[in-house]
Amino acid sequence: MIVRWETDHDYVLVHVHQDMFGDWIFSRAWGQIGTQFGGLKHQLADDHAQAMMWLDDEATIQTSRGFRKVLEADDHSPEGRDAVSQLSLLDNA
Repeated sequence: MIVRWETDHDYVLVHVHQDMFGDWIFSRAWGQIGTQFGGLKHQLADDHAQAMMWLDDEATIQTSRGFRKVLEADDHSPEGRDAVSQLSLLDNA
């Protein structure tokens, strides 16, 4: 699952997925739109339920900060694949 929030200048993108070992990973990218300023953090969740709880917490935090949800997509959808490719670019930076 991919979820992205934005303001006029900033973004936060979360990717919840399983790695090749079956572990649940919560990846969070953030930064300024149109720049390379930002960061990327990966967290290992105990299980899918914990990763989804973190996603719910992130949604609450971003909404309280004035961010609006602009994307919620499955990893395998065209939008999800595009968002994952953007995360991959950040990971290699």
